[in-house]
Amino acid sequence: QVQLVESGGGLVQAGGSLNLSCAASGRTFSTYDMGYYRQAPGKEREFVAAITWNGWSNGSTYYADSVKGRFTISGDYAKNTAYLQMNSLKPEDTAIYYCSYIGTMDYWGRGTQVTVSS
Repeated sequence: QVQLVESGGGLVQAGGSLNLSCAASGRTFSTYDMGYYRQAPGKEREFVAAITWNGWSNGSTYYADSVKGRFTISGDYAKNTAYLQMNSLKPEDTAIYYCSYIGTMDYWGRGTQVTVSS
């Protein structure tokens, strides 16, 4: 089993910043991807950002169009950890953010609330 521990999130005014982190532990994989999805009230879960690694080489990153230029995902391959730096936050970014850890099986965090006030 893999356990995901998420931290960060909270309440911030529009234009502000937050940083999320997600650490995987347990029977982690040697090849894996990590990412973030979010789900706003009444909406489906949507992709936010992801980072993939090819062994120890630098990860490749991917973003939803809605967050490009504002959010940055990074990570530490050896530590099975990913970070999501969120800048210039907007009220429409309000959602529960879920960490994903994708290897031979998929694991999801419990989610962390991000609320952006106008």
